[in-house]
Amino acid sequence: MEKQSPDFETVMKELASLGKERTKKSYMSRGAKEPLFGVATGAMKPLSKKIGINQPLAEALYATGNYDAMYFAGIIADPNGMSEADYDRWMDDAYFFMISDYIVAVTLSESDSAQKVADRWIRSREDLRMSAGYSCYCWLLGNRKDSEFNKEKLLSMMRQVQETIHEAPVNAKKAMGEFLYTIALSYLPLHEEAMKIAEELGEIDLIKEEKKTKTIHPIATIQKELDRGRLGFKRKYVRC
Repeated sequence: MEKQSPDFETVMKELASLGKERTKKSYMSRGAKEPLFGVATGAMKPLSKKIGINQPLAEALYATGNYDAMYFAGIIADPNGMSEADYDRWMDDAYFFMISDYIVAVTLSESDSAQKVADRWIRSREDLRMSAGYSCYCWLLGNRKDSEFNKEKLLSMMRQVQETIHEAPVNAKKAMGEFLYTIALSYLPLHEEAMKIAEELGEIDLIKEEKKTKTIHPIATIQKELDRGRLGFKRKYVRC
């Protein structure tokens, strides 16, 4: 249900007022580009409560290319008010992983077309689309009941990850690792199989640099969470 919303200019001014230079530098170190204000996600909650769901405003904010405005757009968007073409259009403007995986994929995960669109993005072989597709499944698996998923389909996806992760582009590779991690923790029917595949994969190189190589180690990450008693973890909400 839509509430009486502040207009576009008011929202942009409020976001600008919430920006912090330290946060801005942090986002930029991960790939964000100007324009952006540097707003911590938690600082957006009071403003989002004033607005509720407002798809027209979300579209206007996303179109600015301002990272913080784009993030806020994801919070107030209507997931089922967006078509598959709308999600593709948002992905076209997702220039780094924090937009593809934490804005577009998160919004998509609350829509009825989530798996259909995510499957198509995974098949695209484009780095950020693949990353968003696998990330969408992570958000879905960590929130929805196990009964809402096809076990054989997820098993096939895991085997595809096992066969292709080492050659995948960097963002997709990271999301694939998180996909295995999420199945192992949050989808009990395939917990043992996910553990087995993660164990066989071992440490996975992400980016090779001059003096060191950035890696992910899904089985070690999974085991840490199991030791914390998080087997079967489901989050109540996906978006803020």
